[in-house]
Amino acid sequence: MGTGHQLYELGTKHVGEKYHFGAMVPKNEPDYTGPWDCAEFASWLVYQVSERLYGCANNNGDPAGADAYSGFWARDAEKLGQKISVAQAAELPGAALVRIASRDIIGHVAISDGRGGTVEAHSTKYGVIKSKVSGRRWDFGVLVPWISYSETGEKLPPIEKPAVKIYRWTKPMMQGEKIKEIQRALGLTPDGFYGSKTFNAVRAFQKNTNLVADGEVGPTTAAKLGVLL
Repeated sequence: MGTGHQLYELGTKHVGEKYHFGAMVPKNEPDYTGPWDCAEFASWLVYQVSERLYGCANNNGDPAGADAYSGFWARDAEKLGQKISVAQAAELPGAALVRIASRDIIGHVAISDGRGGTVEAHSTKYGVIKSKVSGRRWDFGVLVPWISYSETGEKLPPIEKPAVKIYRWTKPMMQGEKIKEIQRALGLTPDGFYGSKTFNAVRAFQKNTNLVADGEVGPTTAAKLGVLL
């Protein structure tokens, strides 16, 4: 049985490699060096450590062409794995941290270092990086059932939520003056509702500026837009 420590340590060997949104990664290719997509990176790590697919459209399919996606990680967390809190995941090397997508658009998957940090395929601008858990929006942690996990024994400070409000497409829709400001910065006619038009405009802007194209306006996207949150 592979271990969470192995997942994380293998991930760190690829820091600095390129990211490409939607890249397809052959999970059975041990010498692969990118480009990576966030879910593809996490699923590749699981396969390399355990020779089993997780977080893919068909976990029983050909690992050379298995399509990984954050939504499939969320699906497998419900049916195959174990959902845990973000705080628990932060203390377990190799645990996955998942942000669920808005609507049917990709979310994000990262691998915990057990000390409040992560390794992840982050974005076109930064590639594969080491980052942190705190101050970011996560929905839950995930343990893959055939991976063995053990805590580092370190006591971590409380996991902080994002320091500012994150504007995104929700139901019911978020609304307000700040959304009008975001819409004006995007060149849209401001109506103050964060719906599909705003979501798509934000995502297009993020793609054009090499940001994670999640359709959400947090501190990084807001700064690029010249909007103060």
